[in-house]
Amino acid sequence: MKQTDDITVLKGIGPRKAESLRARGINTLMDLLDWLPRSYEDRRRITPISRLRPGRNALICASVRSRRYSGRPYSRHTPVSFLVEDSTGAAEIVFFNGNYMSNVFHIGETYTFFGKVSENRGRLQMVHPQSCRAGDPADVRAVLPVYPQIPGISQKELRKYQRQLLPMVDSMEEWLPENIVKEYRLAGPAFAIRNIHFPKDRSHVLMSRYRMVFEELLALETGLLFMKKGMVRERGAVIDPSAGEEFINSLPFALTPGQERVWHEIAEDLRSPRAMNRLVQGDVGSGKTAIAEIAMFSAVRSGYQAVMMAPTEILARQHYQSLKKDFERMGCRIGLLCASLKNAEKKQVREQLRDGSIDILVGTHAVIQPDVVFHSLGIVITDEQHRFGVEQRHMLSSKGDNPNVCVMTATPIPRTLAVVLYGELDISVIDTMPASRRPIITKAADNRSRDRVYREVEKELDQGHQAYVVTPLIEDSEQVDARSAQDVYKELYQRFRDYRVGLIYGSLDQAKKEQTMEAFAEGSIDVLVSTVVIEVGINVPNATVMVIENAERFGLAQLHQLRGRVGRGAAQSYCYLVQGSASEISQKRMKILCESSDGFRIAEEDLNLRGPGEIFGTRQHGLPEMRISDIVRHSDILSKAREAAVQILEEDPSLSSRGTAELSRRVRRMFGDDIKLEL
Repeated sequence: MKQTDDITVLKGIGPRKAESLRARGINTLMDLLDWLPRSYEDRRRITPISRLRPGRNALICASVRSRRYSGRPYSRHTPVSFLVEDSTGAAEIVFFNGNYMSNVFHIGETYTFFGKVSENRGRLQMVHPQSCRAGDPADVRAVLPVYPQIPGISQKELRKYQRQLLPMVDSMEEWLPENIVKEYRLAGPAFAIRNIHFPKDRSHVLMSRYRMVFEELLALETGLLFMKKGMVRERGAVIDPSAGEEFINSLPFALTPGQERVWHEIAEDLRSPRAMNRLVQGDVGSGKTAIAEIAMFSAVRSGYQAVMMAPTEILARQHYQSLKKDFERMGCRIGLLCASLKNAEKKQVREQLRDGSIDILVGTHAVIQPDVVFHSLGIVITDEQHRFGVEQRHMLSSKGDNPNVCVMTATPIPRTLAVVLYGELDISVIDTMPASRRPIITKAADNRSRDRVYREVEKELDQGHQAYVVTPLIEDSEQVDARSAQDVYKELYQRFRDYRVGLIYGSLDQAKKEQTMEAFAEGSIDVLVSTVVIEVGINVPNATVMVIENAERFGLAQLHQLRGRVGRGAAQSYCYLVQGSASEISQKRMKILCESSDGFRIAEEDLNLRGPGEIFGTRQHGLPEMRISDIVRHSDILSKAREAAVQILEEDPSLSSRGTAELSRRVRRMFGDDIKLEL
């Protein structure tokens, strides 16, 4: 057997079982080995019958004393019960397929049984326990793995498949460099895989898990460092950042300390002999766009073009209007490229880009199409970076001769996670807000106080302001106890008869969605009922109140992001978190939001409460799928893996030697199309 063999080579896996396994991504024997246990059952210790407790799993060893049917003995589905005894007491073993099971157990013989204990009419009972004859080679007494459930395949079958792989496992050779194995005290690969599936004791599980977590994080860090190495090249665009001072002096406000620090970091990048690859993080309203404008203006004054890519057309248009206002007075020519433009307009923009008539282009994904060619691209800006994959960023930066790259996000990401998500980038954080920006007053409420909340909304509407109302669902669901956007829209349409109420959600026709958002931005809609589609929205300074229904169904970072849709004007703004659940954890989460407006503190709390996978949706945001490791819980191993990755890449920068072949394979497998190891 080879690791690349199809799963159907194993005994017991026919077409139907194979289909169930393939639905979980298990196609080869190695895929099956990678289907790791989620927990273990310790079945080594016999529990005397007198000490059994209902509701708990237990292992007993007892002799069969009698057999009783609950119906006709020869009927296939007649339940059968066996009275079993040990030296301390008696219990009942029940099976519902009695005709078959009556021939399995023989009166007077001793068996081991493992299952959940229940109580029926005062008698202790196990229903359909796992069992075998005492002393049988297949005795259930062991530490057994419990795997994530696969429909149509039992735990017993999964264990049987894994046991068939053990001879192949035992022949596995060490693939990590000897110095790495010794320095980080790693168990061998054969030991790790055998004992992650069938451990003898807890210490073997810990040794195996440490090895496998290290392996996974090593592949992660190697891939990220490799990408960073590939992006750190001699640049073609030499930009003089001193021109940025001219733009800074033209601004009607002074930069905050956070903005000044980040601009100096970017200026150092622009002066260095390497192309800039930097992530700029900052809360909504912290002034990221101003920093991007300073950098783009520097590029234009140095004879280059600049491009800014936004995730939605409405956000791209907003950036276009803002940049046009700020730049045209400085003599810069601005262009817009997005899907809704007429073909003739798109053609004209492409021609002006090619001949250099456009200095700064703003657009959506349309800017990365093959027919978009720049005359001399010097800097690339992507807004709301977490909405784009790694490959999209690379496609945009490939439009020029190693242009400088600056990616921005208003989603606060804890530094621990940012290093992993954007390991190929340098990271800057704007951690101060403009003095003029007033904190949003945030209050928690429950279903009983909803009427009071909407009275507060009405007060804001009476003053000529606008409101957002966000729900977790589009329409009502029998499976989920939460308010839907359609239901809330109908209710508020009736309640606010003197005002204009709009509705928007993700699956709405794109043109209708854009039209509704623009109407809200222009003030033609007073109350916008929405799902999280407005999380990355537009700037509406007149919106002063946000109501989030069933707030307990959103992550903390997402709630903070939604809250950032208001508080953009001079008036005081408010956010009401209406909870459908009064659980302790829900109260704790709402308290954090009500007390803090620091997005980074909130993101740390969210990470601790929910973990990175749930927050970022793994590959959607550039984070590869983790099988066994947790980059927060295993941060100490992550640091060690990064050290090891640096050592390995120093000795073999292209991962092309025989000694790094397996690591190269794992990196490719983890990152897929996001990485190319042919630099």
